[in-house]
Amino acid sequence: MGETDLLPDIIPAVTVTGRFLSPDGQPLSGSVTFRAPAQLTFPAADVILGGPVVAQLDTQGQVSATLPATDAPGMDPGGWSYTVSEQLVGIPTGRTYQLLLPAKHSRVDLADIAPTDPSRPNYIPVEGPRGERGERGASAYEVAVAAGFSGTPADWLASLVGLRGATGPKGDQGPVGPAGAPGVVQSVNGLSTAAITLTAAQVGAVPATSAGAAGGVATLGADGRVPAAQLPASSGAVQSVNERTGVVVLGAADVGAAPAAHTHTAAQVGAIATTARGAAGGVASLDGSGKIPAAQLPAAAPALPGGWMPDDYGLRSWAYDLSAGSRTPGDMPSEAGRLYLVGVPLRAAATITKVAIHVMGYDKPNTGVTAAYFGIYDQGLRRVAATTNAVASIPETHNIGGQMAAFTLSSPANLSVGSYYVAILIKGAGTAVPYLAATNWAATSTTSGAKAADTAGVYRWLQSSSTSLTSLPATLTLGDMAEANTCYWASIG
Repeated sequence: MGETDLLPDIIPAVTVTGRFLSPDGQPLSGSVTFRAPAQLTFPAADVILGGPVVAQLDTQGQVSATLPATDAPGMDPGGWSYTVSEQLVGIPTGRTYQLLLPAKHSRVDLADIAPTDPSRPNYIPVEGPRGERGERGASAYEVAVAAGFSGTPADWLASLVGLRGATGPKGDQGPVGPAGAPGVVQSVNGLSTAAITLTAAQVGAVPATSAGAAGGVATLGADGRVPAAQLPASSGAVQSVNERTGVVVLGAADVGAAPAAHTHTAAQVGAIATTARGAAGGVASLDGSGKIPAAQLPAAAPALPGGWMPDDYGLRSWAYDLSAGSRTPGDMPSEAGRLYLVGVPLRAAATITKVAIHVMGYDKPNTGVTAAYFGIYDQGLRRVAATTNAVASIPETHNIGGQMAAFTLSSPANLSVGSYYVAILIKGAGTAVPYLAATNWAATSTTSGAKAADTAGVYRWLQSSSTSLTSLPATLTLGDMAEANTCYWASIG
């Protein structure tokens, strides 16, 4: 709805005024909203009015609005009242009440008709202005009862709400109206007065008067530094140095120090002289690689016959010393396709990267060997490491005393302390396979290899019953082993 004074001859209107002040006489700010229950249709004037009327309080706290009379003839619907809502700054809960505006009163003031007594229901203040003798006019409910309405005030309010009509067709969108009035601030920092002035303390700030003042805060000059006038007074110049006054010059003795030319020997400071490096009775020196030079190492003890150890060959462990004379050493041809296991003890955990055998030579040129595999099995006959086909790495020439041949494992094996078996499998035809260093234990013992186990269940040597193997099995059992007397020499490193 808008102001209906644009159609004064067609639609009867009533001007509503009011003034809102605080108890100390200061103008309040805010708005008063007048809302009809539905759109108002005036068929005779071909006009439809809709929407609330929001009247803003001016600087004097005054409000004014011109509204259609609630009893205008020919108006559809009829028999209704305005809902008035007051939204005032500083008053958290505004009043809401009903208001009748009969056409016979062209001008009314809210102060004459708005409710002031909390005990009065909010549907009663629909009175007209005071009469000439100051008498109260009839309320909307009383007017309805006088016209024949029967029921309570609540029944009468409910009767004002009509049935919902059928939804009409959607009309064309009209032009966008002007922006509504901005919302009204209800309070600032907890204050709700009409004119609010905040102090520095209320906004958590330091007053401007505190800058550079006693008990306040320091300021910065144009150079970005605190001016000298705001700095504390100096504590004064040095009065004395080492109990001396005047122009003081201190020497080494004055501060408990030695003169610059004073020297000490290595012995006096508990150190070793540089001349003692590498000298008899001195200390060993390190070369550029961080190791002690050979000239400073003790002379190695000469190796004795039969006294060789695996470390002398860069190995970790072996089956036995090749020069051992307690058995009958010699060489034996390996049988093509048969797997040989040679027991070796490992007395310290180590990472093993290779296995080694001792090759004596061939009866015939190496023309029939097709494959050679070497590996390591644990005490439970489970394979823990192996080489790829190493046939190309087996020596073919016969040297005096033969030669050791080492074969690199496919990947290093981290072995703990225990007993292990070196696996030897050479595939070839007839006597084309090499002769390997071996000991024939049957020369002094009638016990065969497959039964020569120690108390821990470790065998000195084993060999497979099969002679047609082409690779190292993942696992073996004692049932796969045959009787034998020959123990080949083998090692790990």
